Amino acid sequence: MVIKNLTKTGAKERIEKLKKAINHYRYSRLVLNKELISPEAEDTLKKELFDLEEKFPDLITSDSPTQRVGGKALKKFPKIHHTTRMLSFNDAFSEEDMEDWLERNRKILPEAKFDFYVELKLDGLAISMIYENGIFKTGATRGDGTIGEDVTANLKTIEAIPLQLLERDEILKNLEKQKLHHIITRFKKSWPKIIEARGEVFLNKKDFELLNKEQVKKGLSLYANPRNVAAGSIRQLDPKITASRRLDSFAYSLKTDLGQKTHEEEHLILYSLGFRTNPNNKYVKNLDDVFKFKEHWEKHREKLSLEIDGIVVIINSEEYFRRLGVVGKTPRGAIAYKFSPKESETVVENIIVQIGRTGVLTPVAILKPVQIGGTTVSRATLHNEDEIKRLGIKIGDTVIVGRAGDVIPDVKKVLKEMRTGKEKEFRFPKEFCGQKVARAEGEAAHKILNPEKCDLVNRRRLYYFTSKAAFNIDGVGPKIIDSLLDNNLISDAADLFDLKTGDLVPLERFAEKSAQNVVDSIKKSKTIDLYKFIYALGIEHVGEETAVDIGKKMAAHKTINRPRDIVDVSLKIKLDDWQKISNIGPTIGTSVFNYFSDKNQIAFLKKLDVAGVKIISPKITAETQKLKDKIFVLTGRLETLTRDGAKDRIRLLGGDISSSVSKAVDYVVAGSEPGEKYDKAKKLGVKIINEKQFLKILK
Repeated sequence: MVIKNLTKTGAKERIEKLKKAINHYRYSRLVLNKELISPEAEDTLKKELFDLEEKFPDLITSDSPTQRVGGKALKKFPKIHHTTRMLSFNDAFSEEDMEDWLERNRKILPEAKFDFYVELKLDGLAISMIYENGIFKTGATRGDGTIGEDVTANLKTIEAIPLQLLERDEILKNLEKQKLHHIITRFKKSWPKIIEARGEVFLNKKDFELLNKEQVKKGLSLYANPRNVAAGSIRQLDPKITASRRLDSFAYSLKTDLGQKTHEEEHLILYSLGFRTNPNNKYVKNLDDVFKFKEHWEKHREKLSLEIDGIVVIINSEEYFRRLGVVGKTPRGAIAYKFSPKESETVVENIIVQIGRTGVLTPVAILKPVQIGGTTVSRATLHNEDEIKRLGIKIGDTVIVGRAGDVIPDVKKVLKEMRTGKEKEFRFPKEFCGQKVARAEGEAAHKILNPEKCDLVNRRRLYYFTSKAAFNIDGVGPKIIDSLLDNNLISDAADLFDLKTGDLVPLERFAEKSAQNVVDSIKKSKTIDLYKFIYALGIEHVGEETAVDIGKKMAAHKTINRPRDIVDVSLKIKLDDWQKISNIGPTIGTSVFNYFSDKNQIAFLKKLDVAGVKIISPKITAETQKLKDKIFVLTGRLETLTRDGAKDRIRLLGGDISSSVSKAVDYVVAGSEPGEKYDKAKKLGVKIINEKQFLKILK
């Protein structure tokens, strides 16, 4: 309770005592897990502090507990340069992967004897925290690793993040308990002015459930997973919104050199300074202990209050870690050892069909929403009639659902023993989009007989035409295309190139500037590579690689500079010629021939020509054929090239790209966080190269 008639001097003394007491109780409750007073009593201390600061606003300091939520909402986040890069980890998925990782490091440092520090891999958002003279000064997100966003105000709302470090005497006592005498000696010689720690912001499972209950009460959609909430909350421009989300945090890395010799010491020092660290992290001697740690938490992770998706394994020696260095954005001395993909049972509430750009119907299982690996899954593709028969799936069935590659929802198995007799067989509709449906001869696919007459197909074709792998028209997605069609501004893709700013301004969500941006983006996309142009046409059975083969065939007849050139060349190529092309064959060859024989498609190509579309045709030289007959598979994230950019470079040099690994593949290019393709390549003995080796080949 605020003391009446308190002088400013008395208020200052009282405020300092309140701040110290509140910080002490917060530290004891969150870091030491000891509740010294009740939360209600702690709240009354905060209320008194708030009242005093209201009366004497010039006594408010940035480290006051009342400032966890303060200030006006921002218009945007300022950028901040990290003192050292914030790195990410490569992934391992098996004991063999871990042994390979260790062996690679042993080759670099053959004299080293490695031991490890293992941590639970939190499913949250990485942050950097800088303290000046013990006071929290700056907090930032990872961003691109070099430049992040200044989210200081939002991080201040998280109670687990100290606004000021412990008092010197308490820090020294903590270091003494940890027997870190060399750190104490260094501290006594020169107390650090700047300390930078890094950690993770996350949302506990319980608080996530409470947040979703609030969403239900408000009639709003549910949040998918805790990580998305944590990331979204930190990037709220209004700190009050962040504060309402009950976020939590652990510190896991000390970037300031305070004399630490091991990563374990980093955690001990962070704890001694007053940071909250994960008590489940530990030191281990060898890989066998790493495997035991991972196995334990994979079995018991549901008992934790937070989501984890694996463990992080770090070479304990700071010296060895530094000497091993960094590749791209990943340190050699640490790796994320991921848990196996999770599975869950759920119920098939319905099976619907979706139509694609060629009129093919794809059955989709509508599932009772279920959490799998931290993500809400509510549907899964069933591919075709043959897959439905293989699974024996019915509407109402209880099924096991997993995520293929930990990404794509996939029905693994039908639990037929759970049937009640009320389940229903699924049958493809006899009509769709006002047309008859039939199973394609010699295929598992069902399709409508006249795709050209279906508005839904036309929309799908337009989505496909503007997509990243095709014309890559930035800012023109499905919603804008739907709006253009619904307002009769376009009837096909060629009409996009005739749009003017004035056509778009009257539409909902369009201002003059946004309309101009869309028109400029469409204009920019008018010039396109031959292969991408052919892919954009959406010819049945023709993917990116087949589009390359078709383009090579056409370019051999004539230099292609415009759509009319394609019309001219296609009239000269017979059905047999298409079917004889390597990697095409009878089915695709027939599809290509039929497309270029169709009067409607010829008219469309001519319309694109009139619209001013320009095509860049590859020049066939000895240099551009240096990768001829070489097949590449890409997996993981590349640092210097986008995935599409890497594919383009391979094709320009005459190489081919495969979406799957087989013995016919020459190279598997493995970036950071490679997936199942990496594992398969190792099993088959296919040559695996890193990004540096890949770039050397491209030169």
